[in-house]
Amino acid sequence: MKFLTRSEREERPPEPGGAIKLGVKPQAAAAQAQWGLMLVIFMRVLAGLWICQGLAEWALVLMPERSVLEALPAAMAAAVIFFAIADLVAAVGLWLATPWGGALWLFAASSQIFIALAIKNSISMVWVAIDMVLIALYFFLTFNAGRASAQYAE
Repeated sequence: MKFLTRSEREERPPEPGGAIKLGVKPQAAAAQAQWGLMLVIFMRVLAGLWICQGLAEWALVLMPERSVLEALPAAMAAAVIFFAIADLVAAVGLWLATPWGGALWLFAASSQIFIALAIKNSISMVWVAIDMVLIALYFFLTFNAGRASAQYAE
């Protein structure tokens, strides 16, 4: 067994199947960890927001002063039930930082934007703007985390 000097380790290419990557630059690993951590923190904060939103939808269904589902038009009543379910499932996926959680959240947020534009006075345009900013931020963080991961793999 030969021990390598530091300069020899840095020049040696990493072993493709090795459990420990030799010769990996710490800066690349730190950049990957930084973007990945920021993405996970963003997803967890987003999960908390979506849990609150889902619980607010369930409060409309389960604890109304008068029957909200009968008072609302059929399209809005269906939207309330859809978002009561989709928001909570998306929040669980976001909290776990899974790819399906991000995809389901993107579907739910896009659906909110679509419903706000299709059904007048259904969802506030402020919430639509918030959804658009959150979607853009999610794509930005995901792109940078993926790019840092690709640079780390090289």
